[in-house]
Amino acid sequence: MITEEFSDKIPPFSVSAPAEQRVPYVFNSPHSGRVYPPSFLRSSKLDTSQIRGSEDFHVDDLFQDVVRIGAPLVKANFPRAFVDANREPYELDEKLFGEKLPSYSNKKSVRVACGLGTIARVVAESQEIYHEKPTIDEALERVENLYRPYHEYLRKLLARTHVQFGYSVLIDCHSMPSSAVGGSNASKPDIIIGDRFGTSCSFYISSAITEIFKDLGLKVARNKPYAGGFITEHYGRPDLGLHAVQIEINRGLYMDEKRLILTPGFEQLRTQIAMFAERIVAIPDASFYPEKQAAE
Repeated sequence: MITEEFSDKIPPFSVSAPAEQRVPYVFNSPHSGRVYPPSFLRSSKLDTSQIRGSEDFHVDDLFQDVVRIGAPLVKANFPRAFVDANREPYELDEKLFGEKLPSYSNKKSVRVACGLGTIARVVAESQEIYHEKPTIDEALERVENLYRPYHEYLRKLLARTHVQFGYSVLIDCHSMPSSAVGGSNASKPDIIIGDRFGTSCSFYISSAITEIFKDLGLKVARNKPYAGGFITEHYGRPDLGLHAVQIEINRGLYMDEKRLILTPGFEQLRTQIAMFAERIVAIPDASFYPEKQAAE
């Protein structure tokens, strides 16, 4: 089995956590996985650097200091080019498989149309991944053995956090190419905050996140062009006290995107993220719910 390298040697996901969770925040890095099974690489027409083009390069390391403030950090070990945790479990692409898809597949999503379903057909710059396409059985194996254990753990962690603190805030951590979509020379903001246009997270939480990053000297935008993916949409239920917000970080701040190496900007950005985390968890609960504050 192509996924046995994870089950036997490396778990599907890793968790860095304090001895006791002290804050209602959970940080999550679903796209920084960098364990590429050799059999998967052999099936690809891309070289190692090309296939890593869609990886959120070392985003888990950028956020590692959140553990010191009492928050857990979850990261997928499997790469998104192998199976994408920020998709529905069965967003499957008819163009990728030479056989009939299961009836429960979502074949019509926008992400599938772009070749970026649960089992991606392309990586960055729309480069085709495979010269030996996976079978449906192989795709379902990846979902069952990697995707599902990861989401089962994340769901239970958020539920425990909600019970313990009365609400939970999922911070979904990502990175984005430094150049604008379409190859223009226009640069993107340093940070993009995505809350599904206010549907996945309290306005007060996402606004606080935005203002903290601005105070730290970073250029911030909201929801455009990244409003949040499946994880933000799926786990964000602000009316139930379950908040989810996505943070996209401009890769130009901390890495050389062509050579896939960290630059001196990494340490500065890591420090800024640690400062952000310290400040966001220090905001009193009532600040997110002014109607509650007024009633008191």
